[in-house]
Amino acid sequence: MKVRTAAAIATLIVTATGTIVSSARASAPSQLAASNEIPTFKVDATWPKVPKQWVLGLVSGVGVDSKDHIWVLHRPRTVNPEDKDKAAPPVLEFDSAGNFIQGWGGPGAGYEWPDTEHGIAFDSKDNAWIAGSARTDGQLLKFTRDGKFLLQIGRSGQSTGNTDKANVRGAADITYYAKTNEIFVADGYNNRRIIVFDADSGAFRRMWGAFGNVATDPPAPPPGSRGNGLPPPDASTEGTGADQFNLVHSARISNDGLLYVADRANKRVQIFTPEGKYVNQVFISRMKPAPSTDARTAFGQPLAKLVDGLVNAGMTASRTAFSPDKEQRFLYVVDRIRQQIAILERKSLQVVGYVGDGVGSTPGSFYILHDVTADSKGNLYTAEVNNDGNRRAQKFIFTGMSTKR
Repeated sequence: MKVRTAAAIATLIVTATGTIVSSARASAPSQLAASNEIPTFKVDATWPKVPKQWVLGLVSGVGVDSKDHIWVLHRPRTVNPEDKDKAAPPVLEFDSAGNFIQGWGGPGAGYEWPDTEHGIAFDSKDNAWIAGSARTDGQLLKFTRDGKFLLQIGRSGQSTGNTDKANVRGAADITYYAKTNEIFVADGYNNRRIIVFDADSGAFRRMWGAFGNVATDPPAPPPGSRGNGLPPPDASTEGTGADQFNLVHSARISNDGLLYVADRANKRVQIFTPEGKYVNQVFISRMKPAPSTDARTAFGQPLAKLVDGLVNAGMTASRTAFSPDKEQRFLYVVDRIRQQIAILERKSLQVVGYVGDGVGSTPGSFYILHDVTADSKGNLYTAEVNNDGNRRAQKFIFTGMSTKR
């Protein structure tokens, strides 16, 4: 299905606006070079302008192309039954102002559309790469920006596990590396590895697990189970952590050629060279916080209950993005427990601030925060995916730098 329009058709209805971290007058991303300041943001409560005839399902991914257009990936099959005929196409393009440009995607001739849409990314030619996270999703898909099918890597339901060089099994994320013309895949919902393919031919290049180890298969889930067989989240608070990935949820490569891998259930981001050599790691919210005492409500439930549920789920580092300055001084990491975006100084890997208001339904808050990307002006865009929470994308406008922590 493909739909186009040159301008916005309707405005997404929201209830409030918010200011995130602190606000200052917007300026060029070159400000990010300042040594003792952190980037600040405010939410744009009017973004995006979703056509009024459409309804979004769970919004699993956001990607940015060379035009600074933002692409939203959602799951039409998760739209409520009464709205099935209003489900938007799975791939939606918006300009930076939130105006709808086009929509496409879904099953078609010559390729296998994923059962569970999960991640979207773009290469240097602005081709769209799409990954699915279902256990049956053994494939990666490549399309032109207009939705013309170009390439499929792997086949649905054919994966044999972590040693399989032809198929993935529930991939979460894709990133493109122009220097080698390769895609790096976070193959993490049922496998636990990074796998690399040639972006033109789809040929296998290499793969590795946590710390550069060989990835091994977890125990198979019980027959009929919807689980992925991965172990429970790592609850350790000391040491280097598990020697295998556990729900590899993101792979993003920096300007200086380092691959940042979000290892969600192990509460960490690991850093590698493009060849798979381990460099470093940082833990995100590794220590379990005290039970919440927040008396407010959201989605008909006490916020304290929602927060404690996230804490007990035990997963943090979900996605990463970089500030747009040449040095990419700041690393942004989705913290699933806090429902905020952690701001890290990339060189030191120290957390220096947060973006977002935590758990909630108002603009600027999240439930469940799933993805983040940044455009060339330093603005952040997010995706939320939860049956009982928010189903939306949000924009956080870069407003400048501040010494406020």
